Amino acid sequence: MIKSMTGFGRAEAQDEQHKFTVEIKSVNHRYLDFNIKMPKKLSFFDSAIRTLLKEYMLRGKVDVFISYEDFTQSHMILQYNREVAGQYMAYFKEMADTFGIRNDITAAELGRFQDVFTMEEADSDEKELWGLLEQVLRKACEQFVTTRKTEGENLRTDLVQKLDQMLEKVGMVEERSPQILQEYRQKLEDKMKELLGDTQIEESRIASEVIIYADKICTDEETVRLKSHIQHMKDVLAEGEGIGRKLDFIAQEMNREANTILSKANDLETSNLAIDLKTEIEKVREQIQNIE
Repeated sequence: MIKSMTGFGRAEAQDEQHKFTVEIKSVNHRYLDFNIKMPKKLSFFDSAIRTLLKEYMLRGKVDVFISYEDFTQSHMILQYNREVAGQYMAYFKEMADTFGIRNDITAAELGRFQDVFTMEEADSDEKELWGLLEQVLRKACEQFVTTRKTEGENLRTDLVQKLDQMLEKVGMVEERSPQILQEYRQKLEDKMKELLGDTQIEESRIASEVIIYADKICTDEETVRLKSHIQHMKDVLAEGEGIGRKLDFIAQEMNREANTILSKANDLETSNLAIDLKTEIEKVREQIQNIE
C-alpha cells in the first residue's frame, strides 16, 4: 500500500514514576528530514530515536515532539561537598590566625555557605526510561503510518482516475489522426480542382503530398509511448511503498510525449487535446509530490 508524506500520530505512556507524550507530524520533502524537540534530559536518546523512526518512514519533513513528566521527587538527592567545606574551614583558620580572632564556626553555620550542600538530580535508569519511551514512540509511529496509508490510498484512487482520463484523451488523439489526413487530402483535391479546372488531377501527386504531410504530423510513436507510460504508472502504483521518485520520473516522460504531440499538432482539436493532456499530467505530478 502506498503512503502519503502527510501524516500525524500521537501517543502517551506512563508508569508510576514517568510519563511520555509523543506527537509526530510530517509534510512533503525530497528526503527524510527529522526535527526532534525534547527535554534536554532525553538528548542522549537522540540517535536511538532516529533509528527507530527510520523503521516507519522513508521520506518527508518529520517533526517529532516529546514531552516528559516525572511524578516523584526520589530522583533528587542532597549532596555534601566535603572539598568545598574543607576550603571554607581552611580560610576560616587562616583568618583566625592572621587577625587573632576566635574561630568558632559551627557545622550548622558552615552548612549554610554556598555549595556546601546542593540538591542534585540522581541519574535515572536509562534502560527503564528507554523502555517506556520506545513504547510510546512505536505507538505514535503506528498511528502516524496508518494516517499516511489512508491518505496514500486516497491519492492512488485519484491518480488512477486521472490516468484513465488521460487514456481517453490519447485515444481521441489517435482517432483524430486519420481524420486530419483525410481532411488534408480533401483540401488538396479541392484546391487543385480550383486551380486546374477540368484538367485531370494527378492522384500520385496528391498521394505524395499527403504522405509528406502525414510524416510531419504523425504522433503514433508518441501516443504508443504515452499509453505505455500510463500503464507503467498504474503498475507502479500497485507495487507498494517508496515509489514517489519512480512515479515522478514516469510523469516527466509522459510530459515529454505530450509536448511532442502538441508541437506536431497542426489541428485545433488535436492541440486542445494535447493541452488537456499536459494539464492532467501536471495534476498527476502535483499529487505524486505527496507520495512517499
